[in-house]
Amino acid sequence: MRKMITFNINISTDKKMKKEIISSKEAPGAIGPYSQATKFNDIIYTSGQLPIDPKTGEMSSDIKEQTIQVFKNAEAILKAAGSDLTKVVKTSVFLKDLKYFAAMNEIYGNFFTENHPARSTVGNTDLALGALVEIEFIAYS
Repeated sequence: MRKMITFNINISTDKKMKKEIISSKEAPGAIGPYSQATKFNDIIYTSGQLPIDPKTGEMSSDIKEQTIQVFKNAEAILKAAGSDLTKVVKTSVFLKDLKYFAAMNEIYGNFFTENHPARSTVGNTDLALGALVEIEFIAYS
């Protein structure tokens, strides 16, 4: 026989809940009805960052160059939110094919050299605009 245990938790806080839309002209704009990032209190959630150069609107065909551009775009958005890569706690990496994992991981390791964030990686999926890599970031400010 299973017993059900119920917990009632009351959390009192003086801090008001605040949602803020984050955008940066130093990163490509959203290609649909979504924001570059959303900040909820001190937590920043970026949308998946594609490897689009915000100045040219173009995308390299090389996985390493694409990964570098994704990080540049994320850095710009995190900066606009009052954060940076040292405050990233979780990433989600999407690869068109897992054959790109080693090359992406090499570049990824150049940006996260210590205090590595948690990470999920998913492969074998079609990505927007034919990208080889897309990364979401969760950070604090």
